[in-house]
Amino acid sequence: MHTFERINVHQFEDRRRMGAAAAAAVAQRIHSLLAGQEFISMIFAAAPSQQEFLEALRTDATIPWHRIHAFHMDEYLGLPADAPQGFGNFLEMRLFGIVPFGQVHYLNGQATDAAEECTRYAQLLKDGTDIVCMGVGENTHIAFNDPHVADFNDPVLVKVVDLDEACRRQQVNDGCFATPEEVPTHALTLTVPALFRGKYIYCMVPGPAKAAAIRHTLQSPVSEQYPSTILRTHPHAELYLDKDSAALL
Repeated sequence: MHTFERINVHQFEDRRRMGAAAAAAVAQRIHSLLAGQEFISMIFAAAPSQQEFLEALRTDATIPWHRIHAFHMDEYLGLPADAPQGFGNFLEMRLFGIVPFGQVHYLNGQATDAAEECTRYAQLLKDGTDIVCMGVGENTHIAFNDPHVADFNDPVLVKVVDLDEACRRQQVNDGCFATPEEVPTHALTLTVPALFRGKYIYCMVPGPAKAAAIRHTLQSPVSEQYPSTILRTHPHAELYLDKDSAALL
């Protein structure tokens, strides 16, 4: 482990080892928090980069899932309710529908009033969360806070955003859509303050496509130009990399 400013960086030989180590650390944190409180709340990211972590976490038989309230951090606007690219559906198939959470709170990407949906979800998050499990985008976004919409002092917890070209191209690179034109142009996202209010942040970022983003995350000035740089200022942030994502450090 190495520490850059306040963030602890853990590097592994491959994605599988990275995911397993991150899941073990998160499970340990779950147990330590539940020793002192009846329930905890967790936010999860939905992306192919999270698959090894989610697989390792859901197979941990020691976790008392019924004492955990789950959220996800973003959702496309306007996709069909059953679209596999929907982030709620992604997590339903890989975690939310597999283990017995106490509660799962879904963002509704089909809401007729997106602003009202933001308000509803923000109300659920108003007291903060215990653990945030997240990734970093190729353009250094966290959730869907792309550089042009990221606000480290955002006055709201959930908002509607338009997705920049790099973000939409990443969804194609990840194999979620065939062409950039198929990627929705707008989404609901938890804002940077909403993520940052998590007491503990675990950030899993594997793969060669993320190497430049990780270099910026750890070495560029902290600014909205590279939203993930804010993680270096969080009191309890852990970054998990494989050798590919760490290649430019």
